[in-house]
Order: sequence, then C-alpha cells, then structure tokens
Amino acid sequence: MSLNLTPKQLRILQLIRQSRLERGYSPTMQELADALGVSKVTVFEHVEALLRKGALTRQPHKARSLAIAPGVKLPDEEAPLRFPLVGSIAAGRPIEKCEQRDEIDVNSLFEAKSGGLFALRVEGESMRDEGIMEGDFIIVERRDTARDGDRVVALLPDGETTLKTFYREADHIRLQPANPQFEPIRVKECRVQGVVRGVVRRY
Repeated sequence: MSLNLTPKQLRILQLIRQSRLERGYSPTMQELADALGVSKVTVFEHVEALLRKGALTRQPHKARSLAIAPGVKLPDEEAPLRFPLVGSIAAGRPIEKCEQRDEIDVNSLFEAKSGGLFALRVEGESMRDEGIMEGDFIIVERRDTARDGDRVVALLPDGETTLKTFYREADHIRLQPANPQFEPIRVKECRVQGVVRGVVRRY
C-alpha cells in the first residue's frame, strides 16, 4: 500500500508504533507535539490526514486508541534483505558438495500475515530451552491476539513487557518460560504486542 507519507506523518506513525509496543496504548496529541516540536493543531491535522489515508485507525470516544491500520507496513519494516544461497551444508552425515546459484529472501522467511515486523533484542535467559538466548534478536509480527503455544511479546498489568509462550487457562493467562529456573507468570489479562516469527543471532 503506497501512502505517500510526509516525513512528519511517518514519524507520527513510528511514535505511535513505539508507544503501543512499550506501553500498550498510543501517545496523546500533546506527547506527539512535544516529540515533533510542533503544535497540537499541527499534529491533529497530520493525524486526521493519516486516518483519511487509511494508515491509522481510532476507536470512537476512546482516549489513546490510535493504532496503525492492519496491513500497513512502515518503510523501515519493508527494507529488502537478501543473501546469495550457494548450496547446502551437512550438520550430520557428509553430503556431496554442490553449488547453486540462488538467493534467499530473509523478508519472505519472516513474512507477516497481518501487521508489520519489528525486532527486539533479548535480555535474560527465560526462553533458553527454546533456543532463544540472551543477546539474540527476535523478529516479531505486530499483532494483538495470540493462540496457545505462540511465543509472544506481552505487556503486563504492571507496565513491564516480557517474552514468553502464551497459554489461555480457564480463569487466567499463563505466560510460560522455557527455563526451569523461572516460574510461569499468571495474570488475568495482558496485552499481546506481537508474535515471534523468528530469531537472529550474531556470532
């Protein structure tokens, strides 16, 4: 979807994305104005333009409800990333050497079904046994719903965010770590910020 965004409109979308990820709700008009160094009137005009373009949605009569519309990807979520794919390597029994001339599109590996993608650096070892280590980067699809067994970025009622496996129990949500040294987190409700689509590790 081509939105023909102005630089300030793009920045507003980025600020809304960041706020919803970190806090679970959108910034106020005043917060956007302060971040951009412009007046609230200017921000209001840009927000109305973004709503008309279909880049934003807003729930009527609800404060802090601005959200990036489903299917909208910001330019920093669409940058192509490709590497030459030159063959296969044995991690078990040796295989015959072969050379291919192909290409692997990293974007297609992590293609989002609904919202855009973003990356987070992992801190801590609570998901160690699922191969997600401290210092890794997780590739996350921006979504506000999850199914049992999804690895999610969740915003807890106390304002903290965590990476865990999501399970909805009879009367609560269980956020399950993958390390016996950590206890499950059990909450009545939490805000799903996204679902993990992949892991990137730098050696």
